[in-house]
Amino acid sequence: MIAGILTGLYMSYGKYVLNEGYSLEMASAHTHLILVGSVMMMIMGVALWFFPRPTKEDKRYNHNLILLTFWTMAISTALRFVFQVLLSFIYSNWISVAVSIFSTFQIVAIILFFYSMWGRIRSVGSYKREKEGEKF
Repeated sequence: MIAGILTGLYMSYGKYVLNEGYSLEMASAHTHLILVGSVMMMIMGVALWFFPRPTKEDKRYNHNLILLTFWTMAISTALRFVFQVLLSFIYSNWISVAVSIFSTFQIVAIILFFYSMWGRIRSVGSYKREKEGEKF
């Protein structure tokens, strides 16, 4: 989060103080670090805390898979940020490919997290009311 905020400050100084502007790569690095690296991981953490524990029948939930998705998100987001910042200063085809690879890892991690969590996303209160015959 701090690196994302400092990147935003760097872009602000570049544009408003130095009148140089900033590249789209820098803006993308800043945005993804804050939105994916901070906000999305916070949503994932709150979901783990908030939703009820998995039922015994839930075959999708796997604690090790959740740990893997968190580490994959953290590492791929950090590396995407580093390579996008590099890309804003020097263009290289291999750096562009690296950004795309780490973006793919981010997407895969998010999909695996929600796949594993899907059985936990349920409303306990409405289940009890439905069992008593209430219709929604």
